[in-house]
Amino acid sequence: MSSIEKIQEFKVALAEEKINLKTLRELCFNGIPFEGGIRALCWKILLNYLPVDQTQWESFLKKQREVYSQFLKEMIIQPGIAKANLGLSREDVTMEDHPLNPNPDSRWNTYFKDNEILLQIDKDVRRLYPDMAFFQRPTEYPCQLILDPQNDYETLRRRVEQTTLKSQTVNCNRSGVTNVSSPGKALNLYPSNEYEVLPNGSEAHWEVVERILFIYAKLNPGIAYVQGMNEIVGPIYYTFATDPNSEWKEHAEADTFFCFTNLMSENRDNFIKSLDDSQCGITYKMESVYSMLKDKDMELYLKLEEQNIKPQYFTFRWLTLLLSQEFLLPDVIRIWDTLFSDQDRFHFLILVCCAMLILIRDNLLAGDFTVNMRLLQDYPISDVHTILTKAKELQDTS
Repeated sequence: MSSIEKIQEFKVALAEEKINLKTLRELCFNGIPFEGGIRALCWKILLNYLPVDQTQWESFLKKQREVYSQFLKEMIIQPGIAKANLGLSREDVTMEDHPLNPNPDSRWNTYFKDNEILLQIDKDVRRLYPDMAFFQRPTEYPCQLILDPQNDYETLRRRVEQTTLKSQTVNCNRSGVTNVSSPGKALNLYPSNEYEVLPNGSEAHWEVVERILFIYAKLNPGIAYVQGMNEIVGPIYYTFATDPNSEWKEHAEADTFFCFTNLMSENRDNFIKSLDDSQCGITYKMESVYSMLKDKDMELYLKLEEQNIKPQYFTFRWLTLLLSQEFLLPDVIRIWDTLFSDQDRFHFLILVCCAMLILIRDNLLAGDFTVNMRLLQDYPISDVHTILTKAKELQDTS
């Protein structure tokens, strides 16, 4: 089928007032066209963000985007205003409001805890897809609410700079001896200097991703932020922020937040350490890859067992990050088209992992422990079409 015919098929499916999810899933399974913003729109439906009834879209999107603006006001702007105003009128600072208040429920205790999470997010989002310039570039649609000069508050960017400056000025070594370095010198160590600081009124795409992850952490204190979530949100945001349709692109931040939240509701158990050994945890999923391999290719399974190559040595990253670290971003996006369209999408991910092993079986059967670990840590096949075809073949024969 030509790409024009394929695009036409999608247009027909998406023109229905009430979208037939089964038909759409079947189309998306074989890859979604980028043209006309079809992929971004399909992902919003497949990730259970947009309702299948198109007549509800306008009011639904308006409401969701207002909700997200409210999150920004409550979790970034208001705490930032409170911090900016601290010390302006000392007489009305109560013990409850005081930054040195030892009460674990105090507003400032929360503020300082949030800073720890923010620093970790900041470190991770700055190095998101370093081989691509996209995340360092300014967004065409900076968040006006955040950049409004009328809002005199401490931005996330400022919070990171201040916290980094303070934590680097006073350093404790492992013996407990404190070294105080000059603030100027400490600032040079700050990773923001790796990238050109954008002028006022602009913000880079990575800053938008940082904000999404910070809001998610605030709303989900049970999981907060775990390293790797940046790799999950990155491809979703990239897909929405490069949508050729500007009405959608303008709201990439809010739409990414809700789609990421929905995806994490299905994938979050992989990030919760206490659930690792439960049936919904990551250990069970890693073992499922080997159970399937045992069923499909006993010889290869026995070889890996004999060499004591445990599934957690490589499948932890494959499964937790949905293969986002194993391939280039366009290929990750293509894999995700299929994963999102499969109703039991995380079962299909196990099939994909199994296919990846079987496709390099000859190398693995010939290699020793060191060679094989290197192969699995740096997967040699870059053609994702071959991998997805093999995974589908495994699914059809099970």
